[in-house]
Amino acid sequence: MTGGGLLVAGTTSDAGKSVVTAGICRWLVRQGVRVAPFKAQNMSLNSFVTREGAEIGRAQAMQAQACRVEPTAAMNPVLLKPGGERSSQVVLLGKPVGEMSARGYHGGRQQQLLGTVLDCLAELRGTYDAVICEGAGSPAEINLRRTDIVNMGIARNAGLPVLVVGDIDRGGVFASFFGTVALLSPEDQALVAGFLVNKFRGDVSLLEPGLDMLHGLTGRHTYGVLPFRHGLGIDEEDGLRVSLRGTVRESNVAPPVGADVLRIAVCAVPLMSNFTDVDALAAEPGVVVRFVDRPEELADADLVVIPGTRGTVRALEWLRERGLAEAVVRRVAEQRPVLGICGGFQVLGEHIEDEVESRRGHVDGLGLLPVRVRFAREKTLTRPVGEALGEPVEGYEIHHGVAEVVGGEPFLDGCRVGQTWGTHWHGSLESDGFRRAFLREVAAAAGRRFVPAPDTSFAGLREEQLDRLGDLIEQHADTDALWRLIESGAPQGLPFIPPGAPA
Repeated sequence: MTGGGLLVAGTTSDAGKSVVTAGICRWLVRQGVRVAPFKAQNMSLNSFVTREGAEIGRAQAMQAQACRVEPTAAMNPVLLKPGGERSSQVVLLGKPVGEMSARGYHGGRQQQLLGTVLDCLAELRGTYDAVICEGAGSPAEINLRRTDIVNMGIARNAGLPVLVVGDIDRGGVFASFFGTVALLSPEDQALVAGFLVNKFRGDVSLLEPGLDMLHGLTGRHTYGVLPFRHGLGIDEEDGLRVSLRGTVRESNVAPPVGADVLRIAVCAVPLMSNFTDVDALAAEPGVVVRFVDRPEELADADLVVIPGTRGTVRALEWLRERGLAEAVVRRVAEQRPVLGICGGFQVLGEHIEDEVESRRGHVDGLGLLPVRVRFAREKTLTRPVGEALGEPVEGYEIHHGVAEVVGGEPFLDGCRVGQTWGTHWHGSLESDGFRRAFLREVAAAAGRRFVPAPDTSFAGLREEQLDRLGDLIEQHADTDALWRLIESGAPQGLPFIPPGAPA
């Protein structure tokens, strides 16, 4: 028996597809429904490693958490990791299969993957009561429709009803809803069941006449109006655009426990990946996190973080061009704390041998840690567990660079020299005891009277956030109609809105 399904599409990128998908998943699981998330193709530099060692988008990992299930490769069979403006690494079923230009991908490779994508969706629908799928960008990208496997392409092949989400906070939501439908073929339009308004501020009664007119124009209902709420982002990123949502920017946290705050500066390196590592720091009361790109912005920082990147050598050059490298070297000489994670760890080393990512061969690093890095063709994808600073730690590794540590004190898989720390482990700061111990060391080195809160649970905060998303759907969407859609598909007899897709 095949479980129900729904495709959450959007009028634009960043309309709220990821959070709406997560919210629907959490609402369903609280109703006792066995549910799984799915995104056929994701473009993101924020990724996660499943227990079987597969790399998928972090948004799908968070949506799996919303479903209270373990994430798997089938939930995001195709992941594109940009390596520049025109090329991406293609990750298929959790493993990299090569680099490809956008022209090459959309020119034929994408359509070849449709069978794999449909097999994964069928596997999930055969296992769960419902599968909530997330689209990408807009379903009305008429230049890409022929090879589409993530929006109407997957909806048509799998017979999925489509809910279109629009961000009213941007303006123009009625035109976006109408235009999205009107640019689809009759066959595609027949699956677009209706709309969901996201990020509404004000009195809903003032919006209702517009919703009635939209229904009159399209024959389609609006399934809910979700109010604007701060701090409801989940781990996601579209393409090369850093979308610093979620904990870092929006969440309200408690006041500091100690007398001082702790200021953390994160170098916004090119192709920054898994910058969600610092969300756990920003969730701590009294910790202020900001992303920086100028050397003077490091001056008052108690800790500088160099995060992961899909372009280690490019990030190194950027740090030097901007004067940030020199500022970091000065910090280390002054015994002021610096933390490098993954690619950030690699740039702190003595040298890099890279014939894989940048193909630049031998490149001198900053020479701040006794580490030599060699890029291997095979990617390391693991979920390590260990201990550091007397506390248990869990993390995940996603990297081509292999580090040879030739000195310093052991620190996770990397090392520490004085107040300079480096590791390949992403997610280690989500381990509460370890994070507190690390922040105490940073505060002592910085001379700050900062005290970590004794009871901050990062996993608990994530659960609260997912419950808030579930509440949003339960309280502000027509959940009865939504369930009928998931269970029975798009309503019959939906009208065609001209002009339809161009020939």
